[in-house]
Amino acid sequence: MALRRRATDDTSTPLDGVDVILADLDGVVYRGEHAIAHAVESLNAASRSARVGYLTNNASRTDTAVATHLSDLGLTVAPADVVTSPQAAMRLLARRVEPGATVLVVGGDGLVDELTKAGYGVTRSADDGPAAVVQGFSKDVGWRDLAEASFALGSDADMPWIATNTDWTLPVERGLAPGNGTLVSAVHSAVGRLPEVAGKPETPIFDAATERFAARHPLFIGDRLDTDILGANRAGMDSLMVLTGVDHAKQLIAVDRNSRPTFIVEDLRGLHEAYPKTVFSRDRRSATVRNATVRVAGNLVEIVKDGDSSIDLLRAACAAIWESGQAIYALDVPERLYT
Repeated sequence: MALRRRATDDTSTPLDGVDVILADLDGVVYRGEHAIAHAVESLNAASRSARVGYLTNNASRTDTAVATHLSDLGLTVAPADVVTSPQAAMRLLARRVEPGATVLVVGGDGLVDELTKAGYGVTRSADDGPAAVVQGFSKDVGWRDLAEASFALGSDADMPWIATNTDWTLPVERGLAPGNGTLVSAVHSAVGRLPEVAGKPETPIFDAATERFAARHPLFIGDRLDTDILGANRAGMDSLMVLTGVDHAKQLIAVDRNSRPTFIVEDLRGLHEAYPKTVFSRDRRSATVRNATVRVAGNLVEIVKDGDSSIDLLRAACAAIWESGQAIYALDVPERLYT
């Protein structure tokens, strides 16, 4: 199990004490084919003081293909630096099914490549008597693929079913598209049971990364609270939420305690910037970050001081609201805190 680091002071950056940086990809490093502003140069700078690894729930590509994409963006990445949800799925599969068995795959090259390397036979048909079903995202997955998985699982209630991940959405250049969770849900509706899950927010993918990089004090970077940050918390890792992907201020102030990040930054330049401490008032109702202060009084969330930075104001708002212990729907929150 990875260990969290001690609290920082006002001169510390999120990277202080970190030996391994683990970064999500979609929404953190790139969107579609293109790099997100400041991501590449910030990660390259970080790699001078810590090992950098990349974790992805997207099962459609091999680790080699992902490494090539990242290298084309300007990062120095080898396939061994990439931990994919299909790789984590193989760890789960090996506990249930011996290599050499035939596995029905719903997904693309990323899954087929890992199954082959692990010594499994691959089929797309339930008629071939598979010993398990492994399901991951691919843009080419269609009704026939989902139906074959349903036929196989429906014929054997004990057949192992492993999903690489259950992300409901996938960020692409045009917006949010249906993710693997949507496709898994279709099979679930047909067979009436749920799969074992390898990717975020479940811990197998974090365990695989911790073991591969021999991480003692990792920092995980993500853009989604319900997968990235929740998963890092479950794995006992510090986490950094970057506001360049799926979730933003509105989701942050409303998030449940299991999915709250250690750090909040606007973009990955924040890795290298001093991270301010949060100071609470004596009654714990007000939170101040630098010169931004937010107070919760009853059901009212009040901006006491705007401060000089929108990110500090958001950090103060999150701290005050989270500390209040009140459900977000019971609070009257100023619109400018979440827009």
